[in-house]
Amino acid sequence: MDNVKSINSLMAYMRDKHNIAINGSSQKIKLKNIGYYHGYKGYRYITNPSNRIPYTDFNEILAINNFDMKLKANIYSQIMFIETALKNYVLEVVLDKSNSSSFNTIYNKLLTDYKSYSVGSNNYKDSLSRRLRLQDKIYSTLTKSYSNDKKVVVHFYNKDANVPIWAIFEVLSLGEFGSFVSCLDRSVKKQISMNLGLNQACDSNGKLTQSIIYTLKDLRNSVAHNDVIFDTRFKSGYINGSLTSCVQQSTGITNITFDSIVDYIILISYMLKILNVSKTEINNFINEFVNSVENLRKLIPINIYNRIIHTDTRNKIIALKQYIKL
Repeated sequence: MDNVKSINSLMAYMRDKHNIAINGSSQKIKLKNIGYYHGYKGYRYITNPSNRIPYTDFNEILAINNFDMKLKANIYSQIMFIETALKNYVLEVVLDKSNSSSFNTIYNKLLTDYKSYSVGSNNYKDSLSRRLRLQDKIYSTLTKSYSNDKKVVVHFYNKDANVPIWAIFEVLSLGEFGSFVSCLDRSVKKQISMNLGLNQACDSNGKLTQSIIYTLKDLRNSVAHNDVIFDTRFKSGYINGSLTSCVQQSTGITNITFDSIVDYIILISYMLKILNVSKTEINNFINEFVNSVENLRKLIPINIYNRIIHTDTRNKIIALKQYIKL
């Protein structure tokens, strides 16, 4: 207990150790609300802990915290919409190709990506292992959903019936759904890609849909769990080059790396457009981001702002709005 600090001690620590101006009952309440460990420690660096932000005033921390919260509020509904739409597009093709809603039938007929590789090759083993893990994960998810009284699952088990694929999709996480898509036969994946209207020149192997899902998955989970997102620290792996090429060719925007949050705004806007969301709604989404960026610019020193908002952000947003007009 020797290291436990009161809120007053934490404020003093921030002043004495980190040279951050923080005083008074108002800032004390705000520190309580955002939390020293979730708030200050979560927002004191960019991307990794060694890249510290040189704060001098607690209000700067509050500004970045507020910017991050607005980002999450703006992104949440759009990314949930995209998740639901992607599941419906996949479901439509899967039901058509299998002529069944039975997971076992779909598993045997369509989840056969491993067959596109030479038997015994590393790709064959990796794909088959992924298929087997997916099967285990779906059954364990159904067991957990039944134990947690998830109505969409309980309904079928109480009727002594198999849970259909559409109900399974309801309880799969976005990452698990990505695994499902990755296990599909290449012809099925290509059909999904075409139905979505993705750039086929960038999707010769049919993996573009799963790349989109995996790229959005980390952001979606961070938003849902109220993790920090402004610096894309949520990105957990390699972004497939075909996805970058697809978005750049489709939107006309260059230098998309997904190292900046604006690139995720671009990807979400791109997905909303191909899903036929109205231009007005997409522009409202983009303008919310622009307004948040402009407000942040007013509240923090320029040296900090330039480390958070990449210098090409403005040009990317201009190009994005031009794309949405098309």
